[in-house]
Amino acid sequence: MLKAVKKEKKGVTGAKFRCIERERQALLQFREDLTDDYGVLSSWGSEEEKRDCCKWRGVGCDNITGHVTLLDLHSLPVYENQYMPLGGKVSDSLLELQYLNYLDLSLNNFDDSMMNFIGSLTSLRYLNLSYNFFTVTIPYQLGNLSRLQSLDLSYSFDASVENLDWLSHLSSLESLDLSGSNLSKVNDWLKVITNLPRLKELGLNQCSLPDIIPSPLSFVNSSKFLAVLHLSNNNLSSSIYPWLYNSSNSLVDLDLSGNQLKGSIPDAFRNMSALTKLVLSGNQLEGGIPRSLGEMCSLHVLDLCHNNISEELSGLLQNLYGRTESSLEVLRLCQNQLTGSLPDIARFSSLRELDISYNRLSGRIPESIGFLSKLEHFDVSFNSFQGVVSGEHFSNLSRLQNLDLSYNSLVLRFKSDWDPTFQLNTIRLSSCNLGPSFPKWLRTQRNVNFLDISRANISDKIPNWFWNLLPTLSFLNLSHNSMTGTLPDVSSANAVDGTFPGFDLSYNRFGGLLPAFPSMTSSLILSNNLFSGPISHICNIAGEILSFLDLSNNLLFGQLPNCFMNLTGLVVLNLANNNLSGKIPSSVGSLFSLQTLSLYNNKLYGELPVSLKNCSMLKFLDLGENRLSGEIPPWIGESLSSLMFLSLQSNEFIGSIPPHICQLRHVRILDLSLNNITGAIPECLNNLTAMVRRGESETVIGNPYLIKILGAVPGFSAAQESWFFARGEVFITVCVACCCIHSMANHLLPSNHASRLDIFLRVM
Repeated sequence: MLKAVKKEKKGVTGAKFRCIERERQALLQFREDLTDDYGVLSSWGSEEEKRDCCKWRGVGCDNITGHVTLLDLHSLPVYENQYMPLGGKVSDSLLELQYLNYLDLSLNNFDDSMMNFIGSLTSLRYLNLSYNFFTVTIPYQLGNLSRLQSLDLSYSFDASVENLDWLSHLSSLESLDLSGSNLSKVNDWLKVITNLPRLKELGLNQCSLPDIIPSPLSFVNSSKFLAVLHLSNNNLSSSIYPWLYNSSNSLVDLDLSGNQLKGSIPDAFRNMSALTKLVLSGNQLEGGIPRSLGEMCSLHVLDLCHNNISEELSGLLQNLYGRTESSLEVLRLCQNQLTGSLPDIARFSSLRELDISYNRLSGRIPESIGFLSKLEHFDVSFNSFQGVVSGEHFSNLSRLQNLDLSYNSLVLRFKSDWDPTFQLNTIRLSSCNLGPSFPKWLRTQRNVNFLDISRANISDKIPNWFWNLLPTLSFLNLSHNSMTGTLPDVSSANAVDGTFPGFDLSYNRFGGLLPAFPSMTSSLILSNNLFSGPISHICNIAGEILSFLDLSNNLLFGQLPNCFMNLTGLVVLNLANNNLSGKIPSSVGSLFSLQTLSLYNNKLYGELPVSLKNCSMLKFLDLGENRLSGEIPPWIGESLSSLMFLSLQSNEFIGSIPPHICQLRHVRILDLSLNNITGAIPECLNNLTAMVRRGESETVIGNPYLIKILGAVPGFSAAQESWFFARGEVFITVCVACCCIHSMANHLLPSNHASRLDIFLRVM
């Protein structure tokens, strides 16, 4: 959201008189129609000690007249990204507040009721309704609010907007944010904006803006004071440039990321002499950086990530030498085609952030990086850097908070008593050589939120002091090492700031009983270790929070606990390749959000629980290599119609294939082999066209939980519907059907049926 116009604080606190009774009653009526699940308005009431509404939370009054002038009820954060929203109906009793000039109802869950009267609050100078998710279009009656100086409707209106003509009546407007609104039909949006003479800040991110059709009149800019312009994630092309150049004298903050800008970076940006922030990431820009950018003495932030810039890094940085080198604080060049090595960049003495990740850089990281004493964020991940990184590289980096050296060929070699001067929040060192000993310097870090030292050639035990880091951690990745020993009970180490930590300790050599983890754990991956014993500890994890549980490829035994009704947040459950026995408990049917279930290669027996049909979101179901029996139930096809992978192979199922299986329209891999199935193959299997995709080569099986977990990490997305993991193998469809119903006992696949289904092939 754009910066708000300053609140009028006249009398917001310390009112001399109690508020006016008529206005107090209006506020009480307003509260009556709301839902307040978190007690946000507990200070409001009719009791004697609460009679002065000017002292109520979120209410401000004029300290002379006593009139209510301010109502600020934006949702308050509990923890990061977690709020306490109000909801329900917004009463028209607010119309009684005739002197109300400041109204903030952002980050709540209000219905559309207030749209019927919002245009009658004509004293408003500040209005913020952002992040409310209204179902109607932006009301044109907002044009009646002629005194408005700041209007924020961002990410609240999904309905398509036909026009913005109502904005022409808001000549006093200084700040406007319509981000997230659908403006695809508003072809004259630029004309409307340029006719707002006092506009200083404009946010139109993710608005599906139509591209500008060049015309001399469209570039006439009446908004001479425009300083902040955010137009990210639209469909704008280079035709936007002429209008921008006409605003060059006033622009301070320009964001054109996620558009369709092509070609080289124009020299004309140098004419924007006041520009402090230039964001051009996520476009299709090519070539290098023009020398003219080096003359922008006010430029603090330059973001060119996610483009096709192919210059050698040393030459690119030389073009920034000049006035820019002393002013530049943030330089982001990630995900381009940069080559060469990282030169001495000590000349950029003001740098706080340097991101050159995801390029084609090589060579050594120079020790001169240690002279950037203001550096807070350093990311060189996903390149081909090599050589040794020592304490000298960090000698003066006392402000460093985020460090990412992952996926290079670096060796981190520190003295055993090295005591870094920094306190890191994020540590990403995956694929760096930290071993064989566990890195002792981590003991000095007290504020770590994200720690990834996977694939680091560590073959040591985890020292006891390490677990003291848990209260601040939101994600811990120690996977793909050779760590040994047992793990302690860390169930009491819940995060103090309300975060829900995730753990990936897979692909190590940890043994002993399965440890107890914090009750607020969100993901737990302990696969490919040597854990043994029962899995009853999982019942103690908060069920609505735990989404991913992978205990596969261990030595676990005993029965599955019947406590899945307490784990209703599970999306992925993988217990494959263990020695678990008994029946599948009926409580599995309580996992309504489950998308992946693998119990492959255990010792489970009995019939499938009928409750399993409640897991209607399942896309991957692997129950192969067990001793399950009975007939294949018809409800698999009726209730689990979203399945893309179904394997019941190598069990003791009897009877015939139910025709209901043909309702699995999305199934791509179907394996019923090595059972005691008899009878004919249903003719309707010919309709399972998802298994037959001619002319396509498509990978359909990948790793669901890993990708989902990394969805919380910048640069990754959660493509649960496209990627699955099965027994550590990758299944691929290549112009054929991936269907495994071959080798059925007492039945051969008829040749005529094979021709209709084209080919049944299992690629493993």
